[in-house]
Amino acid sequence: MTQPTHLPPQTTDWAKAETTQEVISALHAAKPDCVRFVGGCVRNALMDRPVDDVDLATQLEPEAVLEALKAANIRAVPTGLAHGTITAIVRGKPFEITSLRKDVNTDGRHATVSYTTDWHEDSERRDFRFNAIYADPADGSLFDPQDGIKDALSGHVAFVGDPDTRIAEDYLRILRFFRFFAWYGEVRPDRESVKACARQREGMKTLSAERVWKELKKLLLAPDPSKSLRWMRTAEVLQAILPESIHVDRACAFIALEKEMGWAPDPLLRLMAMVDSRRWSKIASHLKLSNAEKNRLKAWHDAGEVDPNEDYMDVSRRFYRKIVSGYVDAAKIAMGTLFDRDRRNVQDLMEFADEWERPVFPVSAKDLMDEGYSEGRELGDLLWDMEDEWISSGFALSTSELISKIGNFGTGGKSGGQG
Repeated sequence: MTQPTHLPPQTTDWAKAETTQEVISALHAAKPDCVRFVGGCVRNALMDRPVDDVDLATQLEPEAVLEALKAANIRAVPTGLAHGTITAIVRGKPFEITSLRKDVNTDGRHATVSYTTDWHEDSERRDFRFNAIYADPADGSLFDPQDGIKDALSGHVAFVGDPDTRIAEDYLRILRFFRFFAWYGEVRPDRESVKACARQREGMKTLSAERVWKELKKLLLAPDPSKSLRWMRTAEVLQAILPESIHVDRACAFIALEKEMGWAPDPLLRLMAMVDSRRWSKIASHLKLSNAEKNRLKAWHDAGEVDPNEDYMDVSRRFYRKIVSGYVDAAKIAMGTLFDRDRRNVQDLMEFADEWERPVFPVSAKDLMDEGYSEGRELGDLLWDMEDEWISSGFALSTSELISKIGNFGTGGKSGGQG
């Protein structure tokens, strides 16, 4: 198959947009023909996929980029100035502009860079071959120094140059490799790249938890990351960043269920499907999850096991003192491992959970104080015991029936009055 020499015209509305052209004109005013499209926008255009972000590479150094944008009255944000990256914002649309560069020194987490005007030299420090394709904004002509076009067309994910060298520059590239495979891989992942990821996996321990979870979340957001997760397990990369990931097959079954049920990809729920719920606290700490994410894991753990044959009243009793959404999460994960009648039963229980309304306990502290009980901790304990009795009755006992049973629960701090 003949490889394209230009961007496909039908996929380049983003390149012709007024906002895009304003940024390019501003840079060209400082130095003609100094800018090219690069990275995801070029890759996705070649793969006929949506283009969300427009990234630009330029021969201008960062200070010159800032001056050029200022001269054109374009807002500039120095989002990564130390690494040569400026974000231009035109009518709310961001454009990431990075000066051509080469690495001077790397430690696996950060790089010291120097600037260059050589497009080929810049390409040698990029991560994957299909991310190192440049396109001229004037006519869409392609410059492909790392032979990335064939990778983009075939869905082949491979590092630029020597995989071990690329990974040693930034160990996060191991996770990026599997993330890009999850999103773009159409054929088996590059053999040498996978072997290098396995060799270098210990280097990921130097990465911050925030960077790891951010990258893993992007991977888990892919429409179907199952193959990527299994390759990560094979390379022992997944175990290195998430030792609790003992249920990869269950997660893959859940992902298949998501597709079958038409559910949107849920990265956190997919993570939950991979791990043992009893380790929820350690996982939340290890990945530095947000409070909302941590609370969701806890609710899932507290929900307990899902029994396809559990009756609705037993489930109601469970819901009363649990977070219902935690049960729904547990039920969704369980459905992926069940079939036929058991799966239908769990689905029915989930629908019941969606419609369930929390009943109102008919006894208040005032009711007990009217009976002569004193306010305080013992009164609270009594209320709790009475509520337990009410839950066990299927929420059927009335106020008078519960009060008549007070003697079964201890004094509850009664100070006098009726007994």
